[in-house]
Amino acid sequence: MAMTRVAVLGAKGRMGSESVRAINAAEGLEVVAEIDLGDSLEQITAAGAEVALDFTQPHVALDNVTWCIEHGVDVVVGTSGFDDERIAAVRSALGDDPSTGVLVVPNFSIGAILMMRFAATAAPFFESVEVIEMHHPDKVDAPSGTAVRTAELIAEARRAAGSADLPDATTTDPDGARGAKVEGIPVHSVRARGFVASQQVLLGGVGEEFTIRHDSHDRTSFMPGVVAAVRGVGSRPGVTVGLDDILGL
Repeated sequence: MAMTRVAVLGAKGRMGSESVRAINAAEGLEVVAEIDLGDSLEQITAAGAEVALDFTQPHVALDNVTWCIEHGVDVVVGTSGFDDERIAAVRSALGDDPSTGVLVVPNFSIGAILMMRFAATAAPFFESVEVIEMHHPDKVDAPSGTAVRTAELIAEARRAAGSADLPDATTTDPDGARGAKVEGIPVHSVRARGFVASQQVLLGGVGEEFTIRHDSHDRTSFMPGVVAAVRGVGSRPGVTVGLDDILGL
């Protein structure tokens, strides 16, 4: 069986180091370059990597992706905070007839992906919907990429269904207690020791509440999604956001 050669960027970080182990344990994949702060990206091509997996920081991830595009290396972006502006820059770098694939994944957990899908399905049936995400206090961005993507999917589903605006009589909120608004959906971020990655979607209608919750207790929960992304990115030129298509959703 032919081996797909993978470079991991941010290889010494929490997700990067776990991914190195998972990729090397997966059939048909091998890590040929482990790149971290201060290392040259030239190691990617020198090692003959076909796919780069980026778990760095938002302020450097775009430069890494652009470099990979210029050198014909497919990229899976797992860096949280890779927002719409950065995605637009990647589309521009790829051009009108892309030969390289860039897969941007807000969350690699299969459970979290299903949570987002279920939330989008349920959202038009309820008058109210809010998102609460809970992560460890070492996380540098808020709200999480998963929460942003969840809110975007909810808003898209509600627009398609012709749903009314969310009811909210708040007129005074000087400290932002009502959270951030992502496409009109309130998103609240908790940063507390003990959490890895958790999210709740709270939906409410007259006389009832419906809660969808997902918890990741260990980073190993993300690894099946990481392996699927690395295997699938090469067959999808251009930009793809999320693992839904790769998972057959």
